[in-house]
Amino acid sequence: MTMTDTSSAAALLDWYRAMGVDEIIENAPVNWFEAAATAKASEQQPSNKSSRQPAPREQPATPRPGFNNIAPDEAVMDARKRASKAKSLEELETALAGFDGCPLKATAKNTCFKRGNDEARIMLIGEGPGRDEDLRGLPFVGRAGQLLDKMLGAISLTEKDVYITNIVYWRPPGNRTPSTQEVEACLPFLNRQVELLDPEIIVLIGGPASHTLLGTNEGITRLRGKWRDTEIGGKTRRVMPILHPAYLLRTPAAKRHAWRDLLSLKAALKPRD
Repeated sequence: MTMTDTSSAAALLDWYRAMGVDEIIENAPVNWFEAAATAKASEQQPSNKSSRQPAPREQPATPRPGFNNIAPDEAVMDARKRASKAKSLEELETALAGFDGCPLKATAKNTCFKRGNDEARIMLIGEGPGRDEDLRGLPFVGRAGQLLDKMLGAISLTEKDVYITNIVYWRPPGNRTPSTQEVEACLPFLNRQVELLDPEIIVLIGGPASHTLLGTNEGITRLRGKWRDTEIGGKTRRVMPILHPAYLLRTPAAKRHAWRDLLSLKAALKPRD
């Protein structure tokens, strides 16, 4: 490889990094430009009249599972139809596995449906899976998830006491914020998830989850720690937004605010009879 080739390869890798590419999806690289050029060249070759059968044409590559060109409105309608038929959380998870209307599924390794207790009184809803979550197929298991577990443990809550999920079930490339289209495709499943679990309290983790389910663009630093009643899953729910653990890892000084919110959550948990 010449110095020019090396520089070009380095520049390409820098561009991939800037676009949010941080891991390989396929087992081997595919040169789509070469494949397209080969297909075009074969189409332009003159026909051989002496040949009884035309030369075989290259077949288009098979799309990755979960990737298709469903229109956004059709995807939402399909999601609503599938979600409404689910009579249990288990059935809902199965329905989600067969849903291909969210573009994120095309690049994700696993679906991250939930973590925790299906009969929990508290439901926590975050933004979306990260790299560790995508690899394991569970929400909040990376560094931010480990901090979240410690935060819950500080008020005597364990994984058996909570039910954890996200507003999207597949990892956005590069851990970017999910797009409106991606959220809307997943929202019917999330609403049904809330409806089936029927939690006493919902904790919204971070800005995107709070903005989506509260219908506001107000910053999370203003929203956090404030209880409100809002309709989610066909019923009025008691909801509190909190700071995302990933933000707390970057801004340790904000942990004092998180502690106050945790104490408020603990006080809101009434003992069961």
